[in-house]
Amino acid sequence: MVIKILMLVVFFAVMLAIGFICRKNSTDVNGFVLGGRSVGPWVTAFAYGTSYFSAVVFVGYAGQFGWKYGIAATWAGIGNALLGSLAAWVVLGRRTRIMTQHLDSATMPQFFEARFGSRSLKIAASLITFIFLIPYTASLYNGLSRLFGMAFSIDYSVCVIVMALLTGVYVISGGYMATAINDFVQGIIMLIGICAVIGSVLKGQGGFLAALDGLGRVVDESVSTTPGVFGSFFGPDPINLFGVVILTSLGTWGLPQMVQKFYAIRSEKSIATGTIVSTFFAFVVAGGCYFLGGFGRLFSDKIDIAANGFDSVIPTMLSGLPDFLIAVVVILVLSASMSTLSSLVLTSSSTLTLDLLKDYFIKDMDEKRQVFIMRCLIVVFVAISVVIAIVQYRSNVTFIAQLMGVSWGALAGAFLAPFLYGLYWKGTTRIACWCSFLFSTVVMLANMFVRSSFPTLLQSPINAGAFCMIAGLIIVPVVSLITPKPDRKLVDDAFACYEEKVLVAQREALGDE
Repeated sequence: MVIKILMLVVFFAVMLAIGFICRKNSTDVNGFVLGGRSVGPWVTAFAYGTSYFSAVVFVGYAGQFGWKYGIAATWAGIGNALLGSLAAWVVLGRRTRIMTQHLDSATMPQFFEARFGSRSLKIAASLITFIFLIPYTASLYNGLSRLFGMAFSIDYSVCVIVMALLTGVYVISGGYMATAINDFVQGIIMLIGICAVIGSVLKGQGGFLAALDGLGRVVDESVSTTPGVFGSFFGPDPINLFGVVILTSLGTWGLPQMVQKFYAIRSEKSIATGTIVSTFFAFVVAGGCYFLGGFGRLFSDKIDIAANGFDSVIPTMLSGLPDFLIAVVVILVLSASMSTLSSLVLTSSSTLTLDLLKDYFIKDMDEKRQVFIMRCLIVVFVAISVVIAIVQYRSNVTFIAQLMGVSWGALAGAFLAPFLYGLYWKGTTRIACWCSFLFSTVVMLANMFVRSSFPTLLQSPINAGAFCMIAGLIIVPVVSLITPKPDRKLVDDAFACYEEKVLVAQREALGDE
Protein backbone atom coordinates (compact mmCIF):
# COMPACT_ATOMS: atom_id res chain seq x y z
CA MET A 1 0.00 0.00 0.00
CA VAL A 2 2.86 2.38 0.76
CA ILE A 3 4.31 1.79 -2.72
CA LYS A 4 0.95 2.47 -4.37
CA ILE A 5 0.32 5.67 -2.45
CA LEU A 6 3.88 6.94 -2.97
CA MET A 7 3.66 6.40 -6.73
CA LEU A 8 0.33 8.25 -6.86
CA VAL A 9 1.70 11.18 -4.86
CA VAL A 10 4.72 11.51 -7.18
CA PHE A 11 2.45 11.26 -10.23
CA PHE A 12 0.09 14.00 -9.00
CA ALA A 13 3.00 16.24 -7.95
CA VAL A 14 4.53 16.09 -11.43
CA MET A 15 1.18 16.89 -13.09
CA LEU A 16 0.59 19.94 -10.90
CA ALA A 17 4.16 21.20 -11.27
CA ILE A 18 3.89 21.12 -15.07
CA GLY A 19 0.62 23.05 -14.86
CA PHE A 20 2.12 25.87 -12.82
CA ILE A 21 5.31 26.01 -14.90
CA CYS A 22 3.28 26.43 -18.10
CA ARG A 23 1.20 29.27 -16.69
CA LYS A 24 3.36 31.87 -18.45
CA ASN A 25 2.33 30.39 -21.84
CA SER A 26 -1.40 30.82 -21.25
CA THR A 27 -1.92 34.55 -20.88
CA ASP A 28 -3.82 35.05 -24.16
CA VAL A 29 -6.36 33.02 -26.16
CA ASN A 30 -3.84 31.68 -28.67
CA GLY A 31 -1.55 30.51 -25.90
CA PHE A 32 -4.29 29.10 -23.65
CA VAL A 33 -6.19 27.21 -26.39
CA LEU A 34 -3.42 26.31 -28.88
CA GLY A 35 -0.14 26.71 -27.02
CA GLY A 36 0.81 29.55 -29.38
CA ARG A 37 0.75 27.09 -32.33
CA SER A 38 4.30 26.16 -31.36
CA VAL A 39 3.96 22.64 -29.93
CA GLY A 40 6.66 20.19 -31.03
CA PRO A 41 6.08 16.87 -32.84
CA TRP A 42 6.60 14.45 -29.96
CA VAL A 43 4.42 16.42 -27.57
CA THR A 44 1.68 16.85 -30.20
CA ALA A 45 1.78 13.16 -31.13
CA PHE A 46 1.49 12.06 -27.51
CA ALA A 47 -1.25 14.64 -26.87
CA TYR A 48 -3.18 13.16 -29.80
CA GLY A 49 -2.69 9.58 -28.59
CA THR A 50 -3.48 10.17 -24.92
CA SER A 51 -6.61 12.17 -25.79
CA TYR A 52 -7.62 9.26 -28.03
CA PHE A 53 -7.32 6.48 -25.45
CA SER A 54 -8.80 6.65 -21.96
CA ALA A 55 -10.12 4.35 -19.24
CA VAL A 56 -13.14 3.83 -21.49
CA VAL A 57 -10.85 1.96 -23.92
CA PHE A 58 -8.65 0.19 -21.37
CA VAL A 59 -11.38 -1.00 -19.00
CA GLY A 60 -14.64 -0.73 -20.95
CA TYR A 61 -14.00 -1.38 -24.63
CA ALA A 62 -11.07 -3.78 -24.19
CA GLY A 63 -13.04 -5.88 -21.73
CA GLN A 64 -16.29 -5.82 -23.66
CA PHE A 65 -14.97 -6.44 -27.16
CA GLY A 66 -12.25 -8.81 -25.98
CA TRP A 67 -14.95 -10.94 -24.37
CA LYS A 68 -17.22 -10.79 -27.43
CA TYR A 69 -14.65 -11.28 -30.20
CA GLY A 70 -11.66 -12.95 -28.53
CA ILE A 71 -8.21 -12.28 -29.92
CA ALA A 72 -9.82 -10.78 -33.06
CA ALA A 73 -10.58 -7.68 -30.96
CA THR A 74 -6.96 -6.72 -31.68
CA TRP A 75 -8.21 -5.54 -35.09
CA ALA A 76 -9.82 -2.58 -33.31
CA GLY A 77 -6.39 -1.52 -32.02
CA ILE A 78 -4.81 -2.02 -35.45
CA GLY A 79 -7.59 0.07 -37.00
CA ASN A 80 -7.03 2.79 -34.39
CA ALA A 81 -3.36 2.92 -35.37
CA LEU A 82 -3.72 2.79 -39.17
CA LEU A 83 -7.00 4.64 -39.73
CA GLY A 84 -7.44 6.65 -36.53
CA SER A 85 -3.82 7.83 -36.27
CA LEU A 86 -1.70 7.30 -39.42
CA ALA A 87 -4.38 8.15 -41.99
CA ALA A 88 -5.77 10.99 -39.87
CA TRP A 89 -2.37 12.67 -39.64
CA VAL A 90 -1.62 12.17 -43.34
CA VAL A 91 -5.01 13.36 -44.61
CA LEU A 92 -5.90 16.04 -42.05
CA GLY A 93 -2.73 17.16 -40.26
CA ARG A 94 -1.05 19.48 -42.71
CA ARG A 95 -4.12 20.97 -44.40
CA THR A 96 -5.84 21.55 -41.04
CA ARG A 97 -2.83 23.44 -39.69
CA ILE A 98 -2.55 25.64 -42.79
CA MET A 99 -6.22 26.51 -43.29
CA THR A 100 -7.13 27.04 -39.63
CA GLN A 101 -4.26 29.50 -39.21
CA HIS A 102 -5.25 31.25 -42.44
CA LEU A 103 -8.88 31.53 -41.28
CA ASP A 104 -7.76 32.49 -37.76
CA SER A 105 -9.91 29.75 -36.20
CA ALA A 106 -9.05 28.23 -32.82
CA THR A 107 -12.00 25.81 -32.59
CA MET A 108 -13.92 23.57 -34.99
CA PRO A 109 -17.10 25.73 -34.87
CA GLN A 110 -14.99 28.78 -35.75
CA PHE A 111 -13.65 26.86 -38.74
CA PHE A 112 -17.18 26.16 -39.99
CA GLU A 113 -18.12 29.83 -39.67
CA ALA A 114 -15.04 31.12 -41.48
CA ARG A 115 -14.93 28.40 -44.15
CA PHE A 116 -18.63 28.52 -45.07
CA GLY A 117 -19.47 32.09 -44.06
CA SER A 118 -22.22 31.09 -41.64
CA ARG A 119 -22.61 32.16 -38.03
CA SER A 120 -25.55 29.78 -37.63
CA LEU A 121 -23.28 26.85 -38.52
CA LYS A 122 -20.89 27.96 -35.79
CA ILE A 123 -23.68 28.14 -33.22
CA ALA A 124 -25.04 24.71 -34.22
CA ALA A 125 -21.59 23.12 -34.07
CA SER A 126 -21.01 24.72 -30.66
CA LEU A 127 -24.26 23.35 -29.28
CA ILE A 128 -23.59 19.84 -30.61
CA THR A 129 -20.10 19.94 -29.10
CA PHE A 130 -21.38 21.19 -25.75
CA ILE A 131 -24.27 18.70 -25.52
CA PHE A 132 -22.30 15.59 -26.42
CA LEU A 133 -18.89 16.31 -24.86
CA ILE A 134 -20.18 16.71 -21.29
CA PRO A 135 -21.62 13.17 -20.91
CA TYR A 136 -18.60 11.78 -22.75
CA THR A 137 -16.44 13.54 -20.17
CA ALA A 138 -18.40 11.92 -17.34
CA SER A 139 -17.85 8.47 -18.85
CA LEU A 140 -14.09 8.78 -18.30
CA TYR A 141 -14.53 8.23 -14.58
CA ASN A 142 -16.35 4.91 -14.97
CA GLY A 143 -13.27 2.81 -15.59
CA LEU A 144 -11.65 4.01 -12.37
CA SER A 145 -14.19 2.70 -9.89
CA ARG A 146 -13.35 -1.00 -10.06
CA LEU A 147 -9.60 -0.49 -10.33
CA PHE A 148 -9.43 1.84 -7.33
CA GLY A 149 -11.71 -0.46 -5.40
CA MET A 150 -9.40 -3.39 -6.20
CA ALA A 151 -6.19 -1.52 -5.38
CA PHE A 152 -7.11 0.81 -2.51
CA SER A 153 -10.67 0.04 -1.35
CA ILE A 154 -11.39 3.77 -1.72
CA ASP A 155 -14.92 5.03 -2.33
CA TYR A 156 -15.63 5.80 -5.98
CA SER A 157 -16.81 9.36 -5.24
CA VAL A 158 -13.49 10.22 -3.60
CA CYS A 159 -11.55 8.93 -6.63
CA VAL A 160 -13.69 10.95 -9.03
CA ILE A 161 -13.41 14.20 -7.05
CA VAL A 162 -9.64 13.93 -6.54
CA MET A 163 -9.00 13.16 -10.21
CA ALA A 164 -11.26 16.00 -11.35
CA LEU A 165 -9.68 18.54 -8.98
CA LEU A 166 -6.12 17.72 -10.02
CA THR A 167 -6.96 17.75 -13.72
CA GLY A 168 -8.81 21.04 -13.35
CA VAL A 169 -5.92 22.70 -11.52
CA TYR A 170 -3.26 21.97 -14.15
CA VAL A 171 -5.54 22.76 -17.11
CA ILE A 172 -6.68 26.05 -15.56
CA SER A 173 -3.09 26.97 -14.72
CA GLY A 174 -1.28 26.12 -17.92
CA GLY A 175 -3.94 25.70 -20.63
CA TYR A 176 -3.14 23.70 -23.74
CA MET A 177 0.63 23.68 -23.20
CA ALA A 178 0.29 22.16 -19.71
CA THR A 179 -2.19 19.64 -21.08
CA ALA A 180 0.13 18.67 -23.94
CA ILE A 181 3.25 18.29 -21.79
CA ASN A 182 1.33 16.31 -19.19
CA ASP A 183 -0.02 14.16 -22.03
CA PHE A 184 3.58 13.44 -23.02
CA VAL A 185 4.48 12.28 -19.50
CA GLN A 186 1.25 10.32 -19.19
CA GLY A 187 1.82 8.75 -22.61
CA ILE A 188 5.19 7.38 -21.56
CA ILE A 189 3.53 5.85 -18.49
CA MET A 190 0.86 4.29 -20.71
CA LEU A 191 3.43 2.77 -23.08
CA ILE A 192 5.48 1.21 -20.30
CA GLY A 193 2.43 0.16 -18.30
CA ILE A 194 0.56 -1.67 -21.05
CA CYS A 195 3.67 -3.65 -22.06
CA ALA A 196 4.37 -4.67 -18.45
CA VAL A 197 0.75 -5.69 -17.82
CA ILE A 198 0.44 -7.78 -20.99
CA GLY A 199 3.70 -9.59 -20.25
CA SER A 200 2.65 -10.34 -16.68
CA VAL A 201 -0.86 -11.56 -17.56
CA LEU A 202 0.36 -13.85 -20.35
CA LYS A 203 3.11 -15.19 -18.11
CA GLY A 204 0.45 -16.15 -15.59
CA GLN A 205 -1.28 -18.19 -18.31
CA GLY A 206 1.87 -20.06 -19.31
CA GLY A 207 3.02 -17.68 -22.04
CA PHE A 208 1.51 -16.40 -25.29
CA LEU A 209 1.22 -19.73 -27.13
CA ALA A 210 -0.29 -21.50 -24.13
CA ALA A 211 -2.76 -18.64 -23.59
CA LEU A 212 -3.73 -18.66 -27.28
CA ASP A 213 -4.20 -22.42 -27.19
CA GLY A 214 -6.39 -22.10 -24.09
CA LEU A 215 -8.45 -19.38 -25.77
CA GLY A 216 -8.95 -21.65 -28.79
CA ARG A 217 -10.48 -24.29 -26.53
CA VAL A 218 -13.11 -21.97 -25.08
CA VAL A 219 -16.64 -22.76 -26.27
CA ASP A 220 -19.68 -20.52 -25.84
CA GLU A 221 -22.58 -21.89 -27.88
CA SER A 222 -24.65 -18.78 -27.18
CA VAL A 223 -22.14 -16.88 -29.31
CA SER A 224 -20.88 -19.46 -31.84
CA THR A 225 -20.71 -23.23 -32.26
CA THR A 226 -17.50 -23.00 -34.29
CA PRO A 227 -14.57 -24.62 -32.41
CA GLY A 228 -11.69 -22.26 -31.58
CA VAL A 229 -13.58 -19.18 -32.75
CA PHE A 230 -12.27 -16.93 -29.92
CA GLY A 231 -8.68 -17.63 -30.96
CA SER A 232 -9.38 -17.11 -34.66
CA PHE A 233 -8.37 -14.32 -37.04
CA PHE A 234 -11.79 -12.61 -37.37
CA GLY A 235 -13.61 -13.97 -34.32
CA PRO A 236 -17.26 -15.00 -34.03
CA ASP A 237 -18.86 -11.80 -35.41
CA PRO A 238 -16.72 -10.01 -38.02
CA ILE A 239 -19.54 -7.69 -39.19
CA ASN A 240 -20.11 -6.09 -35.78
CA LEU A 241 -16.34 -6.11 -35.20
CA PHE A 242 -16.00 -4.03 -38.38
CA GLY A 243 -18.47 -1.52 -36.89
CA VAL A 244 -16.26 -1.24 -33.80
CA VAL A 245 -13.19 -0.63 -35.97
CA ILE A 246 -14.94 2.11 -37.99
CA LEU A 247 -16.43 3.94 -34.98
CA THR A 248 -13.27 3.89 -32.85
CA SER A 249 -10.92 4.66 -35.76
CA LEU A 250 -12.68 6.92 -38.25
CA GLY A 251 -14.34 8.77 -35.38
CA THR A 252 -11.15 10.66 -34.53
CA TRP A 253 -11.42 12.50 -37.85
CA GLY A 254 -14.48 14.40 -36.65
CA LEU A 255 -14.00 14.78 -32.90
CA PRO A 256 -13.23 18.44 -31.99
CA GLN A 257 -10.80 17.56 -29.19
CA MET A 258 -8.78 15.36 -31.58
CA VAL A 259 -8.74 17.60 -34.67
CA GLN A 260 -7.76 20.58 -32.54
CA LYS A 261 -4.38 18.94 -31.92
CA PHE A 262 -3.49 19.63 -35.56
CA TYR A 263 -4.21 23.36 -35.06
CA ALA A 264 -1.23 23.65 -32.70
CA ILE A 265 1.49 21.91 -34.75
CA ARG A 266 4.65 23.97 -35.05
CA SER A 267 6.11 23.08 -38.48
CA GLU A 268 6.18 20.79 -41.52
CA LYS A 269 8.84 18.62 -39.91
CA SER A 270 6.66 18.29 -36.82
CA ILE A 271 3.86 16.80 -38.92
CA ALA A 272 6.11 14.08 -40.39
CA THR A 273 7.55 13.15 -37.00
CA GLY A 274 4.17 13.36 -35.29
CA THR A 275 2.63 10.99 -37.83
CA ILE A 276 5.16 8.26 -37.06
CA VAL A 277 5.14 8.75 -33.29
CA SER A 278 1.34 8.84 -32.92
CA THR A 279 0.94 5.73 -35.08
CA PHE A 280 3.49 3.82 -33.00
CA PHE A 281 1.78 4.99 -29.80
CA ALA A 282 -1.62 3.77 -31.05
CA PHE A 283 -0.20 0.39 -32.09
CA VAL A 284 1.25 -0.20 -28.63
CA VAL A 285 -1.50 1.28 -26.45
CA ALA A 286 -4.69 0.54 -28.40
CA GLY A 287 -3.38 -2.68 -29.91
CA GLY A 288 -2.14 -3.75 -26.47
CA CYS A 289 -5.45 -2.96 -24.72
CA TYR A 290 -7.61 -4.93 -27.15
CA PHE A 291 -5.03 -7.73 -27.36
CA LEU A 292 -5.09 -8.04 -23.57
CA GLY A 293 -8.89 -7.98 -23.46
CA GLY A 294 -8.98 -10.78 -26.03
CA PHE A 295 -7.78 -13.23 -23.38
CA GLY A 296 -10.57 -12.30 -20.95
CA ARG A 297 -12.43 -15.60 -21.38
CA LEU A 298 -9.48 -17.46 -19.86
CA PHE A 299 -10.66 -15.94 -16.57
CA SER A 300 -14.33 -16.87 -17.06
CA ASP A 301 -14.34 -18.90 -13.84
CA LYS A 302 -13.80 -15.64 -11.92
CA ILE A 303 -16.01 -13.33 -14.02
CA ASP A 304 -19.80 -13.03 -13.88
CA ILE A 305 -20.80 -10.85 -16.82
CA ALA A 306 -24.51 -11.06 -16.00
CA ALA A 307 -23.95 -9.71 -12.49
CA ASN A 308 -20.99 -7.35 -12.90
CA GLY A 309 -20.96 -6.40 -16.59
CA PHE A 310 -18.09 -6.18 -19.06
CA ASP A 311 -16.30 -3.57 -16.95
CA SER A 312 -15.34 -6.35 -14.56
CA VAL A 313 -13.29 -8.28 -17.16
CA ILE A 314 -10.03 -6.28 -17.12
CA PRO A 315 -9.96 -5.62 -13.33
CA THR A 316 -10.46 -9.35 -12.72
CA MET A 317 -7.63 -10.20 -15.11
CA LEU A 318 -5.34 -7.80 -13.26
CA SER A 319 -6.36 -8.65 -9.69
CA GLY A 320 -3.66 -11.32 -9.34
CA LEU A 321 -0.78 -9.07 -10.34
CA PRO A 322 1.97 -8.06 -7.87
CA ASP A 323 1.29 -4.86 -5.88
CA PHE A 324 3.84 -2.86 -7.84
CA LEU A 325 2.21 -3.74 -11.17
CA ILE A 326 -1.25 -2.97 -9.78
CA ALA A 327 0.06 0.48 -8.84
CA VAL A 328 1.39 0.84 -12.40
CA VAL A 329 -2.03 -0.15 -13.78
CA VAL A 330 -3.81 2.39 -11.58
CA ILE A 331 -1.46 5.16 -12.73
CA LEU A 332 -1.82 3.95 -16.33
CA VAL A 333 -5.61 4.26 -16.19
CA LEU A 334 -5.35 7.58 -14.32
CA SER A 335 -3.00 8.87 -17.03
CA ALA A 336 -5.34 7.75 -19.78
CA SER A 337 -8.39 9.30 -18.12
CA MET A 338 -6.81 12.57 -16.99
CA SER A 339 -5.25 13.24 -20.39
CA THR A 340 -8.56 12.74 -22.17
CA LEU A 341 -10.47 14.68 -19.50
CA SER A 342 -8.13 17.67 -19.79
CA SER A 343 -8.54 17.71 -23.56
CA LEU A 344 -12.34 17.52 -23.35
CA VAL A 345 -12.82 20.26 -20.76
CA LEU A 346 -10.43 22.58 -22.62
CA THR A 347 -12.33 21.95 -25.87
CA SER A 348 -15.71 22.50 -24.18
CA SER A 349 -14.70 25.72 -22.41
CA SER A 350 -13.01 27.24 -25.47
CA THR A 351 -15.96 26.35 -27.71
CA LEU A 352 -18.55 27.85 -25.38
CA THR A 353 -16.48 31.01 -24.75
CA LEU A 354 -15.22 31.76 -28.26
CA ASP A 355 -18.18 30.48 -30.28
CA LEU A 356 -21.22 31.32 -28.15
CA LEU A 357 -20.52 33.83 -25.37
CA LYS A 358 -18.16 36.08 -27.32
CA ASP A 359 -20.02 38.55 -29.57
CA TYR A 360 -23.47 37.01 -28.95
CA PHE A 361 -23.86 37.44 -25.19
CA ILE A 362 -20.80 39.40 -24.02
CA LYS A 363 -19.86 42.19 -26.40
CA ASP A 364 -16.29 43.48 -26.88
CA MET A 365 -14.69 40.74 -24.79
CA ASP A 366 -10.93 41.35 -24.65
CA GLU A 367 -8.32 38.56 -24.61
CA LYS A 368 -7.75 38.65 -20.85
CA ARG A 369 -11.46 38.31 -20.15
CA GLN A 370 -11.83 35.48 -22.64
CA VAL A 371 -9.09 33.47 -20.91
CA PHE A 372 -10.64 34.20 -17.51
CA ILE A 373 -14.07 32.99 -18.65
CA MET A 374 -12.56 29.84 -20.17
CA ARG A 375 -10.87 29.07 -16.86
CA CYS A 376 -14.16 29.56 -15.02
CA LEU A 377 -16.00 27.32 -17.46
CA ILE A 378 -13.41 24.58 -16.99
CA VAL A 379 -14.41 24.55 -13.32
CA VAL A 380 -18.08 24.36 -14.33
CA PHE A 381 -17.56 21.53 -16.84
CA VAL A 382 -15.44 19.48 -14.45
CA ALA A 383 -18.06 19.94 -11.71
CA ILE A 384 -20.91 18.90 -14.03
CA SER A 385 -19.04 15.80 -15.20
CA VAL A 386 -18.32 14.83 -11.58
CA VAL A 387 -21.98 15.18 -10.61
CA ILE A 388 -23.11 13.14 -13.62
CA ALA A 389 -20.55 10.41 -12.92
CA ILE A 390 -21.48 10.12 -9.22
CA VAL A 391 -25.25 10.23 -9.87
CA GLN A 392 -24.93 7.54 -12.52
CA TYR A 393 -22.81 5.37 -10.23
CA ARG A 394 -25.13 5.77 -7.22
CA SER A 395 -28.47 5.38 -8.96
CA ASN A 396 -27.65 3.53 -12.20
CA VAL A 397 -29.29 6.18 -14.39
CA THR A 398 -29.47 4.37 -17.72
CA PHE A 399 -30.45 7.52 -19.65
CA ILE A 400 -27.04 9.06 -19.04
CA ALA A 401 -25.26 5.81 -19.85
CA GLN A 402 -27.09 5.67 -23.19
CA LEU A 403 -26.27 9.29 -23.96
CA MET A 404 -22.59 8.63 -23.31
CA GLY A 405 -22.77 5.68 -25.69
CA VAL A 406 -24.06 7.78 -28.58
CA SER A 407 -21.94 10.90 -28.00
CA TRP A 408 -18.94 9.72 -30.04
CA GLY A 409 -21.13 8.72 -32.98
CA ALA A 410 -23.11 11.98 -32.89
CA LEU A 411 -20.03 14.23 -32.77
CA ALA A 412 -17.95 12.41 -35.37
CA GLY A 413 -20.95 11.69 -37.58
CA ALA A 414 -21.95 15.37 -37.63
CA PHE A 415 -18.51 16.93 -38.14
CA LEU A 416 -16.32 14.43 -40.01
CA ALA A 417 -17.63 14.86 -43.57
CA PRO A 418 -18.15 18.68 -43.50
CA PHE A 419 -14.68 19.21 -42.02
CA LEU A 420 -12.91 16.81 -44.40
CA TYR A 421 -14.61 18.07 -47.55
CA GLY A 422 -14.23 21.64 -46.32
CA LEU A 423 -10.45 21.20 -46.30
CA TYR A 424 -10.22 19.59 -49.73
CA TRP A 425 -13.21 20.47 -51.93
CA LYS A 426 -14.26 23.95 -52.99
CA GLY A 427 -17.71 22.68 -53.95
CA THR A 428 -18.80 21.86 -50.39
CA THR A 429 -21.93 23.86 -49.55
CA ARG A 430 -23.39 25.27 -46.36
CA ILE A 431 -26.62 23.27 -46.81
CA ALA A 432 -24.61 20.04 -47.08
CA CYS A 433 -23.02 20.80 -43.71
CA TRP A 434 -26.45 21.34 -42.17
CA CYS A 435 -27.65 18.02 -43.58
CA SER A 436 -24.69 16.20 -42.03
CA PHE A 437 -25.23 17.93 -38.66
CA LEU A 438 -28.95 17.12 -38.57
CA PHE A 439 -28.71 13.59 -39.92
CA SER A 440 -26.18 12.33 -37.38
CA THR A 441 -27.63 14.04 -34.30
CA VAL A 442 -31.18 12.91 -35.14
CA VAL A 443 -30.13 9.33 -35.90
CA MET A 444 -28.03 8.96 -32.74
CA LEU A 445 -30.66 10.54 -30.48
CA ALA A 446 -33.31 8.30 -32.06
CA ASN A 447 -31.02 5.33 -31.45
CA MET A 448 -30.99 6.25 -27.77
CA PHE A 449 -34.74 6.79 -27.32
CA VAL A 450 -36.35 4.38 -29.85
CA ARG A 451 -33.56 1.86 -30.38
CA SER A 452 -35.92 -1.11 -30.74
CA SER A 453 -37.45 0.35 -33.92
CA PHE A 454 -34.05 0.41 -35.68
CA PRO A 455 -32.91 -2.46 -37.93
CA THR A 456 -31.18 -5.16 -35.88
CA LEU A 457 -27.71 -4.28 -37.14
CA LEU A 458 -28.13 -0.58 -36.26
CA GLN A 459 -29.61 -1.07 -32.79
CA SER A 460 -26.06 -1.06 -31.46
CA PRO A 461 -24.96 2.58 -30.84
CA ILE A 462 -21.53 1.58 -32.16
CA ASN A 463 -22.90 0.40 -35.50
CA ALA A 464 -25.27 3.38 -35.67
CA GLY A 465 -22.35 5.76 -35.09
CA ALA A 466 -20.25 4.07 -37.78
CA PHE A 467 -23.24 4.27 -40.13
CA CYS A 468 -23.60 8.02 -39.52
CA MET A 469 -19.93 8.65 -40.32
CA ILE A 470 -20.04 6.71 -43.57
CA ALA A 471 -23.43 8.22 -44.50
CA GLY A 472 -22.05 11.73 -43.96
CA LEU A 473 -19.26 11.06 -46.46
CA ILE A 474 -21.99 10.36 -49.04
CA ILE A 475 -24.54 12.98 -47.98
CA VAL A 476 -22.20 16.00 -48.11
CA PRO A 477 -21.01 15.61 -51.74
CA VAL A 478 -24.48 14.58 -53.02
CA VAL A 479 -26.24 17.53 -51.37
CA SER A 480 -23.44 19.89 -52.44
CA LEU A 481 -23.96 18.91 -56.08
CA ILE A 482 -27.71 19.63 -56.04
CA THR A 483 -27.71 22.83 -53.95
CA PRO A 484 -26.63 26.38 -54.92
CA LYS A 485 -22.90 26.81 -55.32
CA PRO A 486 -21.00 28.52 -52.48
CA ASP A 487 -19.80 32.09 -52.79
CA ARG A 488 -16.79 31.96 -55.11
CA LYS A 489 -14.86 34.74 -53.41
CA LEU A 490 -15.32 33.17 -49.96
CA VAL A 491 -14.09 29.79 -51.20
CA ASP A 492 -11.14 31.18 -53.15
CA ASP A 493 -10.04 33.18 -50.13
CA ALA A 494 -10.16 30.10 -47.90
CA PHE A 495 -8.14 27.97 -50.33
CA ALA A 496 -5.65 30.76 -51.13
CA CYS A 497 -3.57 29.56 -48.17
CA TYR A 498 -2.60 26.43 -50.11
CA GLU A 499 -1.26 28.49 -53.02
CA GLU A 500 0.93 30.79 -50.95
CA LYS A 501 4.62 30.56 -51.92
CA VAL A 502 7.09 29.71 -49.16
CA LEU A 503 10.85 29.30 -49.08
CA VAL A 504 12.19 25.93 -47.95
CA ALA A 505 15.67 24.44 -47.69
CA GLN A 506 17.03 22.57 -50.73
CA ARG A 507 17.03 19.31 -48.74
CA GLU A 508 13.23 19.52 -48.45
CA ALA A 509 12.38 20.38 -52.06
CA LEU A 510 14.17 20.13 -55.43
CA GLY A 511 14.56 23.26 -57.49
CA ASP A 512 13.40 23.67 -61.11
CA GLU A 513 16.92 23.68 -62.52
